[in-house]
Amino acid sequence: MLSWPAPLLPTLPGTGPVLKVHDTARGEVVATSPGPTARMYVCGITPYDATHLGHAATYLAFDLINRMWRDAGHAVHYVQNVTDIDDPLLERADRDHEDWIVLGMRETALFREDMTALRVLPPEDYVGAVESIPRIVVHIEALLDEGLAYVLEDGTGDIYHDVARAPGFGGESGYDETTMLRFFAERGGDPERPGKRQPLDPMLWRGRRPGEPSWPGPRGTEGRPGWHIECATIALNTSGMGFDVQGGGSDLVFPHHEYSAVHAEALNAMATGEERPFARAYVHAAMIGLDGEKMSKSRGNLVFVSRLRGEGVDPMAIRLALLSGHYRTDRAWTAELLRTAEERLATWRRAAALDAGAPAAPVLQGLRERLAHDLDSPGAVALVDAWAAETLAGPADAEEEAPRIVCDAVDALLGVALGDCG
Repeated sequence: MLSWPAPLLPTLPGTGPVLKVHDTARGEVVATSPGPTARMYVCGITPYDATHLGHAATYLAFDLINRMWRDAGHAVHYVQNVTDIDDPLLERADRDHEDWIVLGMRETALFREDMTALRVLPPEDYVGAVESIPRIVVHIEALLDEGLAYVLEDGTGDIYHDVARAPGFGGESGYDETTMLRFFAERGGDPERPGKRQPLDPMLWRGRRPGEPSWPGPRGTEGRPGWHIECATIALNTSGMGFDVQGGGSDLVFPHHEYSAVHAEALNAMATGEERPFARAYVHAAMIGLDGEKMSKSRGNLVFVSRLRGEGVDPMAIRLALLSGHYRTDRAWTAELLRTAEERLATWRRAAALDAGAPAAPVLQGLRERLAHDLDSPGAVALVDAWAAETLAGPADAEEEAPRIVCDAVDALLGVALGDCG
């Protein structure tokens, strides 16, 4: 599957510090320690609707990680999937009397356009679930052969993973069973389905249903894969086990990331005899709300990036508005937030266009320090605000190269392009 074009990334003087991020599994901020190539897997969209600001905020958070690693001298192997076969996609296509393939392709293309406009660094591997089905089937067969999965005895051909055989289950989210059952029911699971060995067993394969697309599957069945095994398989086939960061929105902590880890860790233990964690850190971005409620398709209160762009909003103002809040803080999108970001962007651009400005070295160092500590983008934005205000006031110690250095730092680290700089 095609990714999107990469924006040019300025090279900054010196190198950035070690990046620290909040690991959900450990419940604390930890230092990342990648090798020469940092590895990151971020769960992608289910393409049945356009990119909303919740999506954008999530991918901007992991874009900061990508940029900070690169500034610290690492190459980055970034992987993102597309869940291009799933119930919501089929339901939307049926509702709108549209071919599900056409719908998925159109919305994926729009997502690429939005990411390009927001200057998000693209993944090296951009992989769809459909193209991964043959590898997924091999993995499900292996779990069945090992007795870690079972076929439901109701004639549907549905296959489940037996979580009682997964010793690490619950280690990523840290949730108790009551909380797991609640989230499982709310987020696409089926804890009350008869015939399952445990209520929390996740589906690996959905047997063929009338009117649904299907593919050759395990044990001679036909059907389509479950959600979690898709990401486990794509990650294993691109990043391998023990990659540096598994990313996504906070609503993916459970069940999606928990089950993806269960599947992958079982497959790896079978193949190598070693017990290794799926990822070294699990990082989750908070939710974006509107009018006091979480922004979601079910509530019908989405603000779409493409619509804002269509109304003439500068994508850099959208980016700045989202970066003005911390990625782990649930926050609201408001008209005032966007107005403030537009004014901020205009101020930064006026300062960056001058022939000289306030000293740049403290700004560059400060941006690196703040972003290296769990992506403190509000602190980073405040630093540039202060520099712009001082520069526009005409400081006595103005430096000719300062606007260009700050412009490059804002571009490379925050991903905000300021245009023509001094």
